[in-house]
Amino acid sequence: MDVRFREFDPFNCWIWVRLAEPLTEAERPYLAEIFDSWYYLGKLGGFNGENLQVHGEGADISWMHYAQEQAEASLAAVMHNMGDLETQEAWCRIWVDLGTSDALALDVLINALRTLDQDVVRVEEVVIGGINSDWPVDEHPESFVPNDGRP
Repeated sequence: MDVRFREFDPFNCWIWVRLAEPLTEAERPYLAEIFDSWYYLGKLGGFNGENLQVHGEGADISWMHYAQEQAEASLAAVMHNMGDLETQEAWCRIWVDLGTSDALALDVLINALRTLDQDVVRVEEVVIGGINSDWPVDEHPESFVPNDGRP
């Protein structure tokens, strides 16, 4: 699975997924559930790079002290909005407003899509940002930033 990034605007971002074959009705729930689960975690502030205490501790977390003060001192990192999953032939796309979520959110999504590629449906490519010239986008009313049509 190839991953590439184009022009990236966290408040108005299209995520494109190209599959080896068009998505079947049996496969669609798997991809949709990845995006839905990812979005709900983001909406609840799960992708906050300022508060990765357990990750920073290393492999042995037995009896770790979790600093509530550090958690409370970190700035909010929440996703704002997500559109519906759309498909066209072997391409799938979804629009997101990542809000103040950290880039950690994209790593988590890419990891989940890699597992989908290995276990369920062959994912050829994931493209973060930009617009495909052969599939125009409508401006999302939820977006704070107007789409100027640049690829």
